[in-house]
Amino acid sequence: MTNTRKMVIIASLSAISFILMLFNFPIMPAASFLKIDFSIIPMLAALVLFDLKSSYLVLFFRSLLKILLDGKGVNDFIGLPMNIVAIALFLFAFALFWKKSQTKSHYMTASIIGTALLTLAMLLLNLFYAVPLYAKFANFDIAKFIGLSKYLFTMVLPFNFIEGLIFAIVFYFVYMAIKPILERYH
Repeated sequence: MTNTRKMVIIASLSAISFILMLFNFPIMPAASFLKIDFSIIPMLAALVLFDLKSSYLVLFFRSLLKILLDGKGVNDFIGLPMNIVAIALFLFAFALFWKKSQTKSHYMTASIIGTALLTLAMLLLNLFYAVPLYAKFANFDIAKFIGLSKYLFTMVLPFNFIEGLIFAIVFYFVYMAIKPILERYH
């Protein structure tokens, strides 16, 4: 595959990822501000087609498009870096445990480790990054509002755990559906 063709595919996947990012929705009624989107699916497709670096490029360009075209102030400047770190770790798990040997057992391993990394990262990032920044710049201190432990363990932890599982399940079905197309590019 030529570099030009690869760049076009990465650009296309980035645009699709950005569009998917716009369609987000809550999965926990008690934490309706925590929303899931499926912008990771094109990143995982880039991982299958090319490599981890390419999936990170899709993540980077998707995030850049988000800031340039759909920036929403303090929420994006706090939440988007967290999202980038968590998704990067999820992608890393898939690159490490599934990319070279695309079996169901390796997929399960990558899904479990990716979900665990995503969840742990979001717990730590909320604790040390988001909660203090929201308190300072958005004048919203969740620690005083509902309690830090309650927020982390009844909202952040279950949300991100469920999110990681949803990512793994949805991508599995997408991958199975587009596998014949992806095999033509190899």
